[in-house]
Amino acid sequence: MIARLFAFLLSIVAVFGSETPKRIVVLGDSIAAGYGVDPDEAYPAVLQRKIDASKLPYTVVNAGLSGDTTAGRLRRIGWILKQPLDILIIELGGNDGLRGIPVSATRTNLQEIIDRTRAKYPKVKIVIAGMKMPANMGAEYAADFEKVFAEIAKKNNAAFVPFVLEGVGGKADLNQADRIHPTPAGHEIVAQNIWPVLQPLLK
Repeated sequence: MIARLFAFLLSIVAVFGSETPKRIVVLGDSIAAGYGVDPDEAYPAVLQRKIDASKLPYTVVNAGLSGDTTAGRLRRIGWILKQPLDILIIELGGNDGLRGIPVSATRTNLQEIIDRTRAKYPKVKIVIAGMKMPANMGAEYAADFEKVFAEIAKKNNAAFVPFVLEGVGGKADLNQADRIHPTPAGHEIVAQNIWPVLQPLLK
């Protein structure tokens, strides 16, 4: 009887002493969504494997949506905020740039996404994934667009990935036929670009 009681108490300690997984939400567009690849090949899934290999108590939630813009995500951010989150990775803006949306609008939308998130979850950690535009969008626009992400990261004391497609963008062997969306090998590199920035936030 005493042995059974002891075993029962140990089971209670195990349950309540275990760490509840924390949530990392990836707000992204078709890159995060894994357009053209299997879901487990997209970079959020690759990040999850890196986290699991490090035996860290985090679950990655892929909230990527193909074609999404900063304005579109801002309109729907309330749905994301219904569930608690500990880290928010923002990989948005690429579609803004390709559509020629004013840089000022992208800046405002990104800031509002951060403000609304922190208003509900003050302790949330933010990661900004930077993006660049091709030269055919115009040199001035491309330069202003690229600066937005660094400015937002600095203003909000957020972790920063200067260019999420570093080592992937423009490389035919790492992109699908459209030359925009990464292959599985490309997603591995994208995850590796994010990992050194994300990892310190998991401790």
